[in-house]
Amino acid sequence: MAEANNNFFVDMHCHIDLFKDPVSAIRSAERAHVYTIAVTNAPFVFENTAELVATSRYVRAAAGLHPELVGSHGHQIDKLRPLLDQTRYVGEIGLDYTTLDESLREKQRHVFGRALEWCAEYSDKIVTLHSRRASADVISMVGSGFTGKAILHWFSGTKKEVERAANLGFYFSVNPAMSQSKKGQSIIAAMPIERVLTESDGPLVGVGQNSQLHPADVKLAVQDISTLWRVSFDETQSRICENFRTIIDDRSTHFQDFPEDKDSQKTRFNLRKFDGQPR
Repeated sequence: MAEANNNFFVDMHCHIDLFKDPVSAIRSAERAHVYTIAVTNAPFVFENTAELVATSRYVRAAAGLHPELVGSHGHQIDKLRPLLDQTRYVGEIGLDYTTLDESLREKQRHVFGRALEWCAEYSDKIVTLHSRRASADVISMVGSGFTGKAILHWFSGTKKEVERAANLGFYFSVNPAMSQSKKGQSIIAAMPIERVLTESDGPLVGVGQNSQLHPADVKLAVQDISTLWRVSFDETQSRICENFRTIIDDRSTHFQDFPEDKDSQKTRFNLRKFDGQPR
């Protein structure tokens, strides 16, 4: 049985399949009680990732097509559609405007738009979004009518875009690397506390001497967020767990043993302690 209280952690964006030893990474998430979304970068790797996590209590596979791979794997977009019948979780998808090739940007928008159209056919998709240098377009393309839940992964846009996204119902997933800069701290502080989740983005991200973050390292993000919110680690963890319960709608059809008791005992979060300013 899953935790009846908020004694767990959340990794909304982790590349489990890219670890040298994916099985070990999954076991690590299990030991640390980290509910983890294993994103994939192209449809052809989904089946392998789904098999890896098939017996996991804490890890689920997401189907995606990374925008940076659209140039080489964009032809696989049609293979994404049938995968949406196999998982509630979608990602990594989105836009990446580090390329200056406008034709490639347009191709990214086409692929992203089709993925969003297919997700809209369902009512429960949870989508983790890539938006590097493309925040405005990603937010606009998802818009206000999206029928699922949209999460801006490692958001690096502006505070005005944070406000706009939050008003449209978006969530944000924060990793330990984000708080390493003043800009990152400012962006995190601008996020409404009821929309904040955590992620590792492992193994693609490292912090300090830890060259590859694992799901359990989301604890570092919780600590950083607690400092910015000026509340305890436990209160921050509790708030993030409550946000997670909200985003999955306490469903048990996919995470069959996820906590469902909203009235279970938990550390309460004192909103008055946070004034919205980074420390």
